[in-house]
Amino acid sequence: MTNYDKYIEAFCEGLEIAKEKVNEELEYGKCAEWDSVGHMNLIGCIEDKFEIMLDQDDMMDLLSFNEGKKVLKKYGIEI
Repeated sequence: MTNYDKYIEAFCEGLEIAKEKVNEELEYGKCAEWDSVGHMNLIGCIEDKFEIMLDQDDMMDLLSFNEGKKVLKKYGIEI
């Protein structure tokens, strides 16, 4: 499984949405499932999938699909 596949899977599991809803346009607050609770679920899934611990600033910066890729890059993970 590629890092991209893991990333998509984290969004599906964390936000409890279908794979078809995960795309480059996905942002916090613009998807009903991506509210504050969904955000924390998503963070947990990303941390589990990539075996990392995000710091608080990075958790707050991860507000879109694309920003998440930038955050993971700081941890040496290319999506």
